[in-house]
Amino acid sequence: MIRTVFPGRVRGTVIAPSSKSLTQRAIAAALLSDGTTVILNPSESDDSNAALRMALRLGAVAENYERSILVKGSTTVSAQQVLHCGESGLALRMFAPVATLFTEKVVLTGEGSLLGRPVEMITNALSKMGVETETNDGFLPLIMKGRLSGGNYRLDGSAGSQIITGLLMALPVLETDSVLIVDNLKSKPYVMLTLELLSKFGVRVESSDLHTFYIPGNQRYTPCEYNVEGDWSGAAALLVAGAIAGSVEVENLSVTSKQADIAVIDAIRLAGGEAITKNDRVVASQKELRAFEFDATESPDLFPPLAALAAACQGTTCIKGVSRLKHKESDRALSIMDILKRLGIDCYVKDDCLIITGAEPKGAAVSSHHDHRIAMMASLIALKSKGNVIISEAEAVAKSYPGFYDDMKALGVFIR
Repeated sequence: MIRTVFPGRVRGTVIAPSSKSLTQRAIAAALLSDGTTVILNPSESDDSNAALRMALRLGAVAENYERSILVKGSTTVSAQQVLHCGESGLALRMFAPVATLFTEKVVLTGEGSLLGRPVEMITNALSKMGVETETNDGFLPLIMKGRLSGGNYRLDGSAGSQIITGLLMALPVLETDSVLIVDNLKSKPYVMLTLELLSKFGVRVESSDLHTFYIPGNQRYTPCEYNVEGDWSGAAALLVAGAIAGSVEVENLSVTSKQADIAVIDAIRLAGGEAITKNDRVVASQKELRAFEFDATESPDLFPPLAALAAACQGTTCIKGVSRLKHKESDRALSIMDILKRLGIDCYVKDDCLIITGAEPKGAAVSSHHDHRIAMMASLIALKSKGNVIISEAEAVAKSYPGFYDDMKALGVFIR
């Protein structure tokens, strides 16, 4: 799909999409529950749909309604299952340990960019815990045999938190207690999200420092009514649109959320933009923007919208945490720089920082690199460009935010 985004102003109110990250966690928790969980306002993204299909393969039963999903947990144990993760890195890493509870052998596969993302973080962890693993030279498909074992383990968290989330969800139902010591944990806010969700389902994991996790065994998930909050990752693009080209009010956002990308508020303010919180909504408005410094190590999904913000600022901006971008839907640092340079924005990487010098963008034809966040970034930069920005593979936004272009149109953006 090709989308042409025209320069222009934005103004209006939109509802933030539901969090795909929390929807996927809720589906996994519902799978592990003894009874039926009601998931309200679930994400309709491709990633969330992939997670639901995986839960169904593992024996869950689901009923879909207009704004909810009813998921009945599974007690099924099968000899073998093949689980398709779509392009979802979270579904792959979270369901890997969970799946060992339901099947003696599981094959995890996927499509698109997920096939090029290494699975070493999964095999390194699970091989310590009694699970035999086999990969395609470090990539999917991933074959796992055996059941996860509780105990005391030390893991490296420098590659991200998603496998840690999967272990924190799976270990409590085992017969024995477990202790996880996680060194160099990245994306700590996402682990906090997981702990918060576990508590909602009646599962107890103790950690005072997000380094050592005490996990009592023999726990049971209690089904509940779980309301999925708005997605700060998707909302970040909308708020940056307001900060660079008008004013946007985004509803359905918890201003006390533990989602990492709530930090977009701080970034907009650092750049001189206005970001006002009002209960369950945020209003971002354009002011005179200046270069800023921001550490996105714990919130790497903010890199694309913050790159669009930096392009609209006077001066040279530094966004730290480039090392977190290598294995996303694309090599995201290279994809961001490709878009910026094609649109006439000077940028380069120094040490662990993306350096961007703001300027008026030019119109051009660009590729999303099949990356949902890159497609959204290009659309944001188009608002301030001299000419139209033509985005190929624009359908990539469906991975996390299928309604993105419709919402941008509702804000007054002309998109063809």
